[in-house]
Amino acid sequence: MGERVTFKSNGTNTSGYMSRPARPGPGLIVIQEWWGLVPHICDIADRFAAVGFCALAPDLFHGATTKSPDEAGKLMMALRIDQAARDLAGAINYLRADADVKGQKVGTIGFCMGGALSLFAACRNSSVGACAVFYGGHPNVKPDLASLEAPVLGVFAGKDTFVSPAVVSELDKQLTHAGKRHEFHTYPDAQHAFFNDQRPEVYDAAAAADAWGKTLAFFRRELRG
Repeated sequence: MGERVTFKSNGTNTSGYMSRPARPGPGLIVIQEWWGLVPHICDIADRFAAVGFCALAPDLFHGATTKSPDEAGKLMMALRIDQAARDLAGAINYLRADADVKGQKVGTIGFCMGGALSLFAACRNSSVGACAVFYGGHPNVKPDLASLEAPVLGVFAGKDTFVSPAVVSELDKQLTHAGKRHEFHTYPDAQHAFFNDQRPEVYDAAAAADAWGKTLAFFRRELRG
């Protein structure tokens, strides 16, 4: 369903995976886990396109992918946050200019590392009209919550040892204190990365299905213009 595209990123080029709906619809930036731009993330973009969204997944590792947790951790920690910010801004601009995208604002959604970057991008870019965070965390990503304009959907796992319930509670408190509109959902028996159906050791079909429904409702409501 999708195709590889190239877009400008602060004077350089960055690639990504673009999946288009049957007719113009809202735009979404889909942000990868620490594995890179792997088939699972492309499949999520395709799923969004199948229900009416124009989805772009930027390749933040610039071609690198892995199945090794150790290597994934190294790739994540080596990620230059300033470059990722430029890549995400370029992806947002590219998506907004596409003929298949309706509305002046787009949404962001990310998973694990990408969840942190989804919130980070929303805080830096007023063109983001809705932000979804799936168990997002990265030790070097510090979103400027005071600048956040978009509502946030947070999806978390109760048995997550990476983005723990304490971390989620603290983010909830920070968003509440800053007066930012948000809704959080935690699945008590789920583990980190429970939405990834390519990882049977953590995938939770029931939680993933419920989270998918909540995510679609959120973006349809917030990006309907």
